Amino acid sequence: MRLAGHTLGTPNHTVPQALGLFRDAGLDAAEVIYQDDYKSGLPLGDRRSAMEALKAAEGEGVPIVGLTPYTTAINSLDDAEWHKAVDEFRGAIDTAQLLGADRVRVYAGSWHPGDTDHAARWGQLRKALETLAPEAQQAGVRLCVENHFGTMTQTAADTAALVREIAQPSVRVLYDQANLTFTHDEDYEEAFAVQGDLIGHVHVKDLVFTDPNAAFRATETARVNASERAVRSRVVGSGVVPWSRILPALLKHGYDDVLSIELEYRWHPQDLPAPEDGFRESVAVLRSMLSDPAKVRNA
Repeated sequence: MRLAGHTLGTPNHTVPQALGLFRDAGLDAAEVIYQDDYKSGLPLGDRRSAMEALKAAEGEGVPIVGLTPYTTAINSLDDAEWHKAVDEFRGAIDTAQLLGADRVRVYAGSWHPGDTDHAARWGQLRKALETLAPEAQQAGVRLCVENHFGTMTQTAADTAALVREIAQPSVRVLYDQANLTFTHDEDYEEAFAVQGDLIGHVHVKDLVFTDPNAAFRATETARVNASERAVRSRVVGSGVVPWSRILPALLKHGYDDVLSIELEYRWHPQDLPAPEDGFRESVAVLRSMLSDPAKVRNA
């Protein structure tokens, strides 16, 4: 498997600087945020910034393999909002193709407790992905729908249901076990049972609970506010997510591709070491796990 650094972990670095940090940490590739007004991201539709990032990636020997948009309105019932969101994803697909990246993260719309019109919003979400799937396929890009709170696919079961309904090879699951763990949804065995054959990308991070019995709450989609958190972010291998068992399970389910290390330094710097150290430590842990064939046999 290839290990990628995610620019969520480098908020104080430009994209070229982040790529250099990833190289020094021993990473093979990069996943880059696609969002306006974020220092370690690529602005929407900004071809010049994308070309600068491509040049830096080639110079550092750290290819950009994925983009992470924060677009959430693809399930909107407002026609103008929906079209704008679909166009934003078109821009992400175009930018990914320019960079040679083959995957784009997808938030499955916006959905929070108290929201209404689930069926109508699910229909808008389906329509968006059915519209974008052929365009992504033509560009050589897969749209990877994340297991993520604040969206319509918080659980592995819902993510798998959506991907199966779309039934297009360019729409896959983005597996994030840490998200499923802190929302108290599926454990890794349950997650693989329902979506193991659909995985197109993987985010790797870790956490510990401050209160394992606290009900999950999140009023936002991108992050959990400090007042709502019942977890603390940790470097991979120092938390409760059983990566030593998850990695061989991924291989057994046919996934031998990118593992993107999502150090949550942008949101929770107080929990984590400096990015230079956090990525280097994560790489060492993951490579140690991947090098142990006994773990693959015994998964």
